[in-house]
Amino acid sequence: MPKSAPCPLAGIRDVLVGTAVEGEREEASSAIGYGLTLAKAAGAHLTVQSASWRLSGDDAWLGDFDYEGVAAIDRRLDDLARSIAERSAGDATQAGVVCTTEAPSLPYPEIVSRLATRARLHDLTVLDIGPRTYDLDREMIEKALFHSGRPVIAVPPGYDAFAARRIVVAWDGSAQAARAANDALPFLRVAEAVEIVSVGDEAEIHAEVPGAEFAPEPRRVSRRPFGLGQAAKASTSA
Repeated sequence: MPKSAPCPLAGIRDVLVGTAVEGEREEASSAIGYGLTLAKAAGAHLTVQSASWRLSGDDAWLGDFDYEGVAAIDRRLDDLARSIAERSAGDATQAGVVCTTEAPSLPYPEIVSRLATRARLHDLTVLDIGPRTYDLDREMIEKALFHSGRPVIAVPPGYDAFAARRIVVAWDGSAQAARAANDALPFLRVAEAVEIVSVGDEAEIHAEVPGAEFAPEPRRVSRRPFGLGQAAKASTSA
């Protein structure tokens, strides 16, 4: 009897989901649902870090606030973060996913530093990315991307389930691009289609098709205007 092929996502063994509660009207996290369904598809262990931003502490700007009032807010944020962690653990149990939860209460910037440190110990980190340009979620994404050395997926609102049908790879031939593409291999292998996008100037694109070496037998190669230069895009089956 022939053996079934291993799941391409099997190389992902540990998935970390990071959330941070900044206020009492916190929006629902899409990263938790996305990370849970991804961990289930990969047969991976899931860790959910549901942190609360502790306002009380040594922050100088808190001097003008009533300490007892700030402490009460801290307690409510702690309760909210713990409830998110508990709900995540329950959802994971129902889905058959082994899950560990953490609900640290930390001042800024310890929340983002702790997340980046934890991300180094996981195969993949999943984070929320909201519509605001500056917030704690964006800080966590930047810190994890540049200081963890591990791949990160930023999930916009409304994407509560893992999907990898069509993937775009940015390629410039650099060591960083090669590392990123290698980290993404599990997803490239399960995708229905992969597009490689490489940007070059006019001279480069007439001499060769940038990115073609990444997909040596593409189904199609096209040149399209892109910004000040040109873009060459190779599309191929994964």
